[in-house]
Amino acid sequence: MGLKIVKAGTTTGRAMEKSGQTAENLSLIADIGGTNARFAVATADGKISKARTLACADYRDPAHAAQSYLDTMGLPRPVQACFAFACPTHDDRIRMTNNGWDFSRARTKEQLGLQRLEIINDFMALALSLPHLPSDSLRQVGGISQVGKLPIGVVGPGTGLGVSGLIPYKGDWIPLDAEGGHASLAVSGLRETAALHHLEQHYSRVSAERVLSGPGLKALYQALGAIDGAGVLDLTPSEIVAKALAREDALCGETLEIFCALLGGFAGDFALTLGARGGIYIGGGIVPRLGDFFARSDFRRRFEDKGRLSGYVTAIPCYVITADYPGLAGAAAYLAGSQ
Repeated sequence: MGLKIVKAGTTTGRAMEKSGQTAENLSLIADIGGTNARFAVATADGKISKARTLACADYRDPAHAAQSYLDTMGLPRPVQACFAFACPTHDDRIRMTNNGWDFSRARTKEQLGLQRLEIINDFMALALSLPHLPSDSLRQVGGISQVGKLPIGVVGPGTGLGVSGLIPYKGDWIPLDAEGGHASLAVSGLRETAALHHLEQHYSRVSAERVLSGPGLKALYQALGAIDGAGVLDLTPSEIVAKALAREDALCGETLEIFCALLGGFAGDFALTLGARGGIYIGGGIVPRLGDFFARSDFRRRFEDKGRLSGYVTAIPCYVITADYPGLAGAAAYLAGSQ
């Protein structure tokens, strides 16, 4: 049975306590990226409730944000938690890649009075959510639907570029804890090559994340403008997307087209590397907002453009994830599965 999510305000803390959902059988879960921290609580029956999004910049560290969330929502303090972060999570000291949080795992557990604290990568959490997502929260882009358990991959541009996957093993799944967004960027054609060369003047190395992310979208827009010798506006990534979708600005439109094409090439490379014949899922904060623009873009052509292995990837389906809070569902699934 899939995990259920109830948005903030649908259940009060007092009602939860009356129904027997106390600190002992509630888990605190979080999906924390470079910009936003999404919190919720999960019950033993798999229901996720009281989901709320906080701005990371408003808090000094995850413990501060979590305490504010619990206090604001009037919740009892859970004894266990799973936090998913957009950065490597192997050591006690964790440094966020795309915001200023730098904290200790052990200290966070102590600050929140937890008996158990699991910390995982945010795209590992997103991968773990995939088996639980309803079909109406997935929008297919090309390929054919696969039958049976096969490896699946997930990529997603947002504040950074996340990458993970699931490998089938003895009737279950093994999630990948990966940092593939920092792989080198592959380009094609004169225009993309010129943009890459321009970016190399500003960065010692241009990874995929340097372009396939919110900040990367803005950097790509500025690079294309500089190549053309044209003045560009100081637009945010959201403004670039909005102008491209409204067809208000030709350079914004080209920027988003190249962005989608590069993402297609990157996702196709990942599908080959992982053997992800079960599909590539696309999350993050950018692509789900693009709608038909993404479906009509060069994403799928570049995904399949793999020379002698084009036939291999042509059958692989891609799915845009449109579900609310999928990372929270994955964090809850990790917590339940690692007892």
